[in-house]
Amino acid sequence: MKHRINIRGVMIPNSYKWYYDFFGEDSTCPKDVQSILDAVRQGDEVEVYINSPGGVIDVGSEIYTLLKAQKDNIKIYITGEACSAASIAAMAGYCEMSPTALMMVHCVSSGVNGNHKAMEHMGEVLRTADKALCTAYMDKAGMSEADALEMMERETWLTAQQAKEKGLIDKIMFDEQEADTVQMVNGLSFRLPTQEQMEKVKNLLNDIPSESSDRKEMLMTQTKFNYLKMRGEQR
Repeated sequence: MKHRINIRGVMIPNSYKWYYDFFGEDSTCPKDVQSILDAVRQGDEVEVYINSPGGVIDVGSEIYTLLKAQKDNIKIYITGEACSAASIAAMAGYCEMSPTALMMVHCVSSGVNGNHKAMEHMGEVLRTADKALCTAYMDKAGMSEADALEMMERETWLTAQQAKEKGLIDKIMFDEQEADTVQMVNGLSFRLPTQEQMEKVKNLLNDIPSESSDRKEMLMTQTKFNYLKMRGEQR
């Protein structure tokens, strides 16, 4: 039996999943992956399809660990992009990449605020996190820690052909011809919704009374519209 896992959209903690689902936005949390793996039995195959800009790095680490534990019965396919945390998940097993897809690896970042001691401490934390995460690239490609960290420091974008040459994937999907180099103009931008934003949505949902299904759907649509308008005005 085959089981399919889709890692699409941003990679988020379990507690944020309802927020993205409410707005119909693609997202993946560890619980999404775990719920499918719970049904896997001995001899079953697991196919993972990745098209994600990344997200929260410890979510990428958790999903990587869940997939890595499946060992030889897993195949990973990068169909669009595997950036940041998603590139970590892609290292969990045998991996093929579409000739039109992209991979991006970079260093861990944080939005910490505070005095110089807080900044210095966070710098050390981030360097430690980089060393921990680069082990996924080292294990997959057989590269040294220095080479993996250098690749992360440069925020490296890779075509399928370049990823294969580095040993980060096992095969280019469909054929082995070199994929065209893709020119990028913008970097990755990702932010989780704030707790304030999530509380506002919860409050709006709580204000919806018990109605008929048609009436409730209309109120839900109006609630989404009101919130999105409010969010746009605050930018």
